[in-house]
Amino acid sequence: MAVINRIAGFADEMTAWRRHLHRHPELGFKCHETAAFVAAQLRAFGITQIEEGIATSGLVAVIEGQGEGPAIGLRADMDALPIPEATGLEYASAVPGKMHACGHDGHTTMLLGAARYLAETRNFSGRVALIFQPAEEGPGGGRVMVEEGIMDRYAIEQVYALHTLPGKAEGTFLTTAGPIMAAADTFFIDITGQGGHGAMPHETRDPVVAACAMVQAIQTIVSRNKYVGNDLVVSVTQIHTGTVDNVIPGTAFVNGTIRSFSPEVQQMVFRRMEEIVAGQAAAYGVEAELRLLVGYPATVNDADCVRFAADVAREVSGPAAVVTDLAPEMGAEDFSYLLQQRPGAYLFLGQGEGPGLHHPEFDFNDAVAPVGASFLARLVERAQPVA
Repeated sequence: MAVINRIAGFADEMTAWRRHLHRHPELGFKCHETAAFVAAQLRAFGITQIEEGIATSGLVAVIEGQGEGPAIGLRADMDALPIPEATGLEYASAVPGKMHACGHDGHTTMLLGAARYLAETRNFSGRVALIFQPAEEGPGGGRVMVEEGIMDRYAIEQVYALHTLPGKAEGTFLTTAGPIMAAADTFFIDITGQGGHGAMPHETRDPVVAACAMVQAIQTIVSRNKYVGNDLVVSVTQIHTGTVDNVIPGTAFVNGTIRSFSPEVQQMVFRRMEEIVAGQAAAYGVEAELRLLVGYPATVNDADCVRFAADVAREVSGPAAVVTDLAPEMGAEDFSYLLQQRPGAYLFLGQGEGPGLHHPEFDFNDAVAPVGASFLARLVERAQPVA
């Protein structure tokens, strides 16, 4: 791998940063200590243009290059997950019930590594905006940072991000043009009937059979209402009703997730959900309220930016280690909000075998941090060469 020599030279320091972050996880928008650590490192690199407190605890730091030129954005997420850690590592989470189970400690470290190198060399024109974002795991720090104006305020013209991926070869880059991650929406159905004795169902309006009918009908949205080429998932994940075997309850609750890649398919699902819930409620003589919570939009990569990023990745890891036709993932990402504002690309970085993301035994592979940092640094130098 063609890791930048200077970045390889401080790889041990990157490992120390990452393990410090791993030991001190923070959730959601409350990434204050993480942000303070990041800001302190950036200042130690000689970076002085730092705006803190964006989206509560996010920050943007700017490195000026040589001469006039555009601004490119590089984003890393900082938040952890509400999962008790089970790694047993000496640097395991010191905060009960919280851990970096999705590699955001590694993402932050890779961007810090790129920042140190770029601040030292400044072998690019224009500016680079380093975006350290809270609340990727919910409820959407990327959306809030966009709403608070970072894309316009820093005149960002392109934006890129990396995410670690266990199960793929160490140092492999994986991406695709177009949708790479799905939109994630949530549905809630509250059903109200009339309860009664389980031995006398004719005296009730049974919400249990209505709920079962709704769940079965919802499954036909994927099998009967979409074109086979449009990827879609509609999963019922909760049904709550009843308390005892001989009582028909008065209410039932159904909940689930919708994952899609296009607004047209998303709207079709919403329409069919409304029709199914209303129709089944009428058929079973109950009342039903459908609530739809629109979540992160699909993460859609710009084709030209993917081609460019893949060329840079080949410089770092070699042609055989770059995949540009990755099948889109049904997971969701709030980097999608940044890509709605500017062209850019989201890439995965293979970290080798090990527990998967959001697993209590997951740990970021420190060996790939210099690879990711080299990619981010070269991305800036290639996108905005010195005249």
